[in-house]
Amino acid sequence: MLRTPTSELRLEILELLKNPVAHFPPGPHGDPLTDGVTSDAVADRLGVRRELAATHLGLLADLGLLRVCRIRRSIHYRRDEVRIAEVARMFEKGW
Repeated sequence: MLRTPTSELRLEILELLKNPVAHFPPGPHGDPLTDGVTSDAVADRLGVRRELAATHLGLLADLGLLRVCRIRRSIHYRRDEVRIAEVARMFEKGW
């Protein structure tokens, strides 16, 4: 079930990452807007375990909906707006 493309939690993650500055405090390394946010930050915001947040973030990254950036020892995730728009167009066309 975790490997399906849609779920409430993944949709909520994508929505939160639309405006990361409003939903996530700045971290010690990296800016939420330009670099993205960590799975720890997402887990804290959603009230879930870090492993669960990391699983969902990883799937979204594998689908190409999130960009991944490593800063020091942390992986940061941010939306790939171009890819999200492409996927939205595919669904609008009846993919």
